[in-house]
Amino acid sequence: MDLPTQYDRQNIIAKIIRGEIPNHTVYEDDQILSFMDIMPQTNGHLLIVTKRETISLLDADPEDLTNLIKKAQKIAQIMQVYFKADGILLRQSTGEIAGQTIFHLHFHLIPMKNDEKIKHHATEMADAELLAKQATDLRQLLN
Repeated sequence: MDLPTQYDRQNIIAKIIRGEIPNHTVYEDDQILSFMDIMPQTNGHLLIVTKRETISLLDADPEDLTNLIKKAQKIAQIMQVYFKADGILLRQSTGEIAGQTIFHLHFHLIPMKNDEKIKHHATEMADAELLAKQATDLRQLLN
């Protein structure tokens, strides 16, 4: 298996959770953080992460997984309406061979439209003002 055996506290998600790297927060509580992806595959692409130091699906605490999927469902329901999406792609990669590039457990929520092609991951930066507006709007809708 191509997974690290020790959690890297310097990965980008860990730095975002600690507030060392700014983000466009959609939702946050004691256990979960959700934020806009700055290199989205479609308009509205966001991440939802556990705050616990967790490498992948394989070493995750089952309670964390329960919390993540419950919050992912709630956020996806709001996203589908807000982005007028025809569907929501929920993506999670475990291991480099599966496409995991950041070794911190995270789910991608990607709004999909019938007439829109999904971009390759991490290829194009989104407009920061647009991401800020979307995060603010989604936060308000989640309350």
